[in-house]
Amino acid sequence: MNLKTEIGALILRVTLGSLFFIHGFVKFQGGIENIVDWFNSIGLPGFGAYGVALLEIIGGVALIIGLGTKIISALFVLQMIGAILTAKLSVGLLGNGQMAGYELDLGFMAIAIYLTITGSNLLSINQLIFQKRTNKLT
Repeated sequence: MNLKTEIGALILRVTLGSLFFIHGFVKFQGGIENIVDWFNSIGLPGFGAYGVALLEIIGGVALIIGLGTKIISALFVLQMIGAILTAKLSVGLLGNGQMAGYELDLGFMAIAIYLTITGSNLLSINQLIFQKRTNKLT
């Protein structure tokens, strides 16, 4: 990738990572039991709330530092598909006045798809790891 594309991917990676981290953190801060109950109320296993929140926190940090960007982004794509299909589709794109729609999920998913395809190595742990491996091989 050229420098402009790498800078754009870096901005998307850090932004998406920060937003997911905040979403996960708030799930625990606001009482993960509430999220467990909500999962149960929409027919999902309640323990899944822990997995979602942990993916958001750990995956968010991983994206911010650039560790496993393509894998983490792919997991976020799957999470957004799941969120749209199980919780958001019925309330519509912009919501129903009581619950947000899936417009934000689509935006997150688009960014995550881009990062899954292209990655983002500028200022990343991945760059440090793979750069060192390449140097050792030559």
